[in-house]
Amino acid sequence: MGILSSLYTGVSGMTAQGEALGVIGDNIANANTIGFKASRAEFQDIISKNLKGIVGGNQIGRGVKIGAVNPILSQGNIDATEKVTDLAISGDGYFKVKGSDGESYTRDGSFHFDREGYLVTNDNQRVQGFSTDEKGNIVNKMTDIKFPRALIPAKATKELKLDLNLDSRMEPTKKFDPADPYSTSHYSTGVEMYDSQGNKHLVSFFFNKVNDREWEFKGLVDGKEITGGEEGKMSEVAAGKLMFTVDGKLDSQETTSTNFNFKGGALQDQQVKLNFGDAIKDGGKGLDGTKQYGKNSDLISWHQDGAAAGTITGLSFNDEGTLTAVYSNGQANDLAQIALAKFENPEALFKVGNNRLKESRDSGTASVGAPGAAGRGKLFAKSLERSTVDLATEFVNMIQNQRGFQANAKTITTTDELLNEVIQLKR
Repeated sequence: MGILSSLYTGVSGMTAQGEALGVIGDNIANANTIGFKASRAEFQDIISKNLKGIVGGNQIGRGVKIGAVNPILSQGNIDATEKVTDLAISGDGYFKVKGSDGESYTRDGSFHFDREGYLVTNDNQRVQGFSTDEKGNIVNKMTDIKFPRALIPAKATKELKLDLNLDSRMEPTKKFDPADPYSTSHYSTGVEMYDSQGNKHLVSFFFNKVNDREWEFKGLVDGKEITGGEEGKMSEVAAGKLMFTVDGKLDSQETTSTNFNFKGGALQDQQVKLNFGDAIKDGGKGLDGTKQYGKNSDLISWHQDGAAAGTITGLSFNDEGTLTAVYSNGQANDLAQIALAKFENPEALFKVGNNRLKESRDSGTASVGAPGAAGRGKLFAKSLERSTVDLATEFVNMIQNQRGFQANAKTITTTDELLNEVIQLKR
């Protein structure tokens, strides 16, 4: 009897509308879930009854079903936070994480460091990224992101660079005496350096004018710091001379002796390059570095490349996803870079809960690389991506699906009344 099919048609409508309400309910429930993408139920009709075979037309539908539930992959709002491990993606891409159930992907960047120093998600999945080499350069090696808790090693000074002005008005009347260096020099200044064990030493440089275009320099430290030195006396660790052009530019520099042999088990005969700037005879133009002008002698700037041992005092991400550690010795080193994965069909990723998704056959294989490269999104540090759920839209959709459910229920009650009339025919 044809009227019976309308019962099943109404049931299919109620089932589909109920499942659609479930999708809407899930969206509303996840309105504050970080990185959540709202989904949409998409309906399909069920195969129809043909009244005239394959001729076409004259078909009666058999109801409706949920054909697909697809996420709407729009960009969520990026909100700034104060947590250094919060990261947000603007554009395509997913964070790659790894745990007991293998690799998965997420847009939720609310990370933190666990007690072992690993960067993890809220369900303890380890965040994946590219490691660095000994020089802090990012290398193409995927690994768990982790910060070292051990001391970073000390680094001996290999170069001391000084940028000075030596007063050309000085008369070459003084003869340097290491027993009374300050009174027998035209100019003196002090700089710091480190031995191979990371011990800091103050090196005092003394400059004496020899003639109109030549200066001599001596580098001295406290004798108790040098092998063979005497406590209470200054010991010479470097000596040399500087030559200038007639216009006061550095013409050449020469180090005639070095004696960086610090005590305490440090490396003996430590090689330290003394650099006073860009000399013409060294292939430069004499534009940078030490000068001889008619103004008071002064140390303009100095630099050395050594460092003491240090521990981590702070961590931060930049907008390229690079994790940088700041150490107690003033050094800053890059530790790793966040990796982003991109899919050809991200709508087909399989949800596994906890804001995570897994690769599926239809999603394609993950293409992993650096943020901002090859179409991958940009990262924002100290930020989180909010849910894309629009509550106003969801409530409108809820009303629409509620009315659809009620209308299908009305189909069933109406059919029931008609069947009741058929039953009454016997009377």
